[in-house]
Amino acid sequence: MNPTFEEYVAARGHALLRFGHVLTGNRQLAEDLVQEALSRAHPRWRKIGRLEHPDAYVRRMVVNGFLSWRRLRSSQVVLVATVPETVGRDLGEAVADRDAMWRLLATLPRQQRAVLVLRFYEGLADEEIAQLVGCSTATVRVHASKALARLRTTAQLGVTP
Repeated sequence: MNPTFEEYVAARGHALLRFGHVLTGNRQLAEDLVQEALSRAHPRWRKIGRLEHPDAYVRRMVVNGFLSWRRLRSSQVVLVATVPETVGRDLGEAVADRDAMWRLLATLPRQQRAVLVLRFYEGLADEEIAQLVGCSTATVRVHASKALARLRTTAQLGVTP
């Protein structure tokens, strides 16, 4: 059975916001990005809702919006800190680690960042990432390799973005 647009948003809205937040590093930008994607999907929902995987289509809309969004100005984003859940760790250390991770991700070009988020946060295979980003699987692997190398180098040098 094909979900209505309202049913889809109720079921997948929070997951799309989390996905957008990881892509942008900013809750408010994520909300804008997801809202824009959903507002473009709404008039075409009869077609989108009949697809085998409507969620993949909407996630691609979010990724495309992120990759081409002019209002992001650059890959540098001011991040909003949130308190992570910790077990057996010093809270200050956990917040510092999370902040460092966000700052490192924010230094990456948008396509590299999108590839890492789709691979490690969403758990997608290279073929799925290639479809969402609109490139070949070889390009996905190149983006991931370059991004991880840059993150390792930046972290080893102790450079603060």
